[in-house]
Amino acid sequence: MDSEADEITSLVGREVYSNNGVFVGEVEDVRLDLDAEVVNGLALSELNAQLFADTETGKKGVIIPYRWVRAVGDVVLINDVIERYESPDEDTELAV
Repeated sequence: MDSEADEITSLVGREVYSNNGVFVGEVEDVRLDLDAEVVNGLALSELNAQLFADTETGKKGVIIPYRWVRAVGDVVLINDVIERYESPDEDTELAV
């Protein structure tokens, strides 16, 4: 379990980009579902001001669903957040 915890905490501080190369923000924290023992969201701060300019995002940033994550490496790649953000579905959570 310690190696899994190390992997989770290593996400903090990584930059997040859409698969189209648009900077979205920086991972500030990880949202966990302790009962299911899975990551279910990433809390982002240092947001792209242009992307979220017309939105009340909360005091610190946004939470994106972990299911949007496509790849994790030196940066985190997510599905194109701009398209999803402009027409969010019912189970999409963006505000902190």
